[in-house]
Amino acid sequence: MKIVTTRDNLLKPLQQVGGVVERRQTLPILANVLINAANGKINITATDLEVEMKTSAAIECDGEIDFTLPARKLLDICKSLPEDANIEFNVDNERTVIRSGRSRFTLGVLPANDYPSIEPSASSHRFTVTQKLLKRLIEKTQFAMALQDVRYYLNGLLLEIGNGMIRAVATDGHRLALSEAECAIDQESGIQVILPRKAVLELARLLADTEDQIDIDVSSNHIRFSLGETSFTSKLIDGKFPDYQRVIPANPDKEVLANRDILKQALTRTSILSNEKYRGIRFQISSGLLQLLAHNPEQEEAEDEMEIDYQGDELVIGFNVGYLIEVLNVIESENVRMSLSDSNSSCLIQNVASDESRYVIMPMRL
Repeated sequence: MKIVTTRDNLLKPLQQVGGVVERRQTLPILANVLINAANGKINITATDLEVEMKTSAAIECDGEIDFTLPARKLLDICKSLPEDANIEFNVDNERTVIRSGRSRFTLGVLPANDYPSIEPSASSHRFTVTQKLLKRLIEKTQFAMALQDVRYYLNGLLLEIGNGMIRAVATDGHRLALSEAECAIDQESGIQVILPRKAVLELARLLADTEDQIDIDVSSNHIRFSLGETSFTSKLIDGKFPDYQRVIPANPDKEVLANRDILKQALTRTSILSNEKYRGIRFQISSGLLQLLAHNPEQEEAEDEMEIDYQGDELVIGFNVGYLIEVLNVIESENVRMSLSDSNSSCLIQNVASDESRYVIMPMRL
């Protein structure tokens, strides 16, 4: 069977689904994408058994066929061809010959019947948000997800919907990121689902900064995001997310206001001589002044200081500088507010202009 399309037509859908394909697979067929061609359209599916992405593109074909091709090789071939080049696929049971101009490639085919599919149970909740809103919630919180923690429910992102609000929360046990927004979702009772880390990273890549709608279907064990010609399905993490409201400091009595850029630059400089393993920096906070101190096992030291808006008792507290810089990277206001109680209590960091996002960082003993 013959399929004809253009390089540009095929490249975008292949790039979209390509991130789902793992470089090391448990099953050889997971290195492939499933291709269905029929009625002037090609549907491309990729899965790693945890997440699945489907998208499509317009083509010319003389029948209907299902087959699989190696994902990375197909993507690399498309990338290497000139813009606007025509591509012709000739498919049989064991080989696919790809021609474009004077180039010719022969790829092995694995049977489409062997390709695994994620079939969610019936949807229990359905709602719609804008791509821009969901993308912002993910970008404001994803950095705080745990990485390969034995508490598997921390290796993902909590999505909570209810009472006209949608909220994203991530924590690794040492810091917490929360971002929320109002949305017209008619769900009185709170829906809580935990998205796996890979699903969160792929979603952030897939979503555009637009007002286009994305439909979200939640079932007992899966979540599906549908946007235009693309659908993205993921298993959910089966576990109970920590009660994050208890982690947020209730009534901190000390408040530091600082310029975000100046603080970030001072932290970056000081961190150069911090302990590479623990990344600890000591904050010495006094009226109108913040002093930053770092040292490492080689007996090297770094000091920096900056003016702040603070009136209160002197306070000495230690933090992981990497956690602080990651928070400052996602806060957009000119100034940040740091709310503290004492040297043993968590610090709450917020945008001065808005409380849509809140960040909590545990102190370190230095």
